[in-house]
Amino acid sequence: MPAYICRTCGVQYAPTPVPPEHCPICEDERQYVGWNGQQWTTLEELRAEGRRNTLTELEPGLLQLATQPSVAIGQRALIAQTAGGNVMWDCVSLVDDGSVHALRERGGLSAIAISHPHFYAAMVSWSAAFDDCPIYVHADDAEWVRYRSPGLQLWVGDTREILPGVTLINTGGHFRGSTALHWAEGADSRGLLLVGDSLTVVMDRRYLGFMYSYPNLIPLPADSVRRIAASVRPFAFERIYGAWDGRTVSSAGKDAVERSAERYIRFLHQLP
Repeated sequence: MPAYICRTCGVQYAPTPVPPEHCPICEDERQYVGWNGQQWTTLEELRAEGRRNTLTELEPGLLQLATQPSVAIGQRALIAQTAGGNVMWDCVSLVDDGSVHALRERGGLSAIAISHPHFYAAMVSWSAAFDDCPIYVHADDAEWVRYRSPGLQLWVGDTREILPGVTLINTGGHFRGSTALHWAEGADSRGLLLVGDSLTVVMDRRYLGFMYSYPNLIPLPADSVRRIAASVRPFAFERIYGAWDGRTVSSAGKDAVERSAERYIRFLHQLP
């Protein structure tokens, strides 16, 4: 049976004889159903459409995996090549032989970690391609997992070290279980922060944004933004890598979080 993939959000569902009637992730107010209605695809169809993944080095020890032409939301996956093993941060919907082979040549995957439900993508198929490596999803988002697998690890609490020097941080905000990844040895031991949508690198890459829904422009309250900023404050990081190609805060990442949170809250409370 095929494991159908939502054309709008790119999330892969557990195998069924026919496509599901609905995508709850898209029907949630943070997302949307495509203007042409609910549509589904499969890995086989995506490959037949001529899509493929590219693997690019962004800096020593950090790779970007991206699909061309893009699928659904069009996010990238990031691969941190750590001393304890390679970690895929967030996920893409296409799994192809070329990128699996390229990653195996670079040591494979020891773990997959996901920031929030919109980026679950084909996490189960990626895990299966690497001996059912663990997939770390915060337990507060368990209700959104549409395809459970042997690798699924629902973690709890504020932080979780999944490999030496690789720590997941529950930021909350966009979803209750929203997560960022801190890699202490990244950027020549100055630290890297890999983020999804609770902190998102905006077009002015000196800043980050905070939203409950990006496509529907629903803001977060000030207390949520304060919590997000506080959750990453104990960690040292020079750069911040966001979910889309080129969305990178290249220096002074900690300062960028603080001034972005201050700016957001100031405008949120500013009278017309």
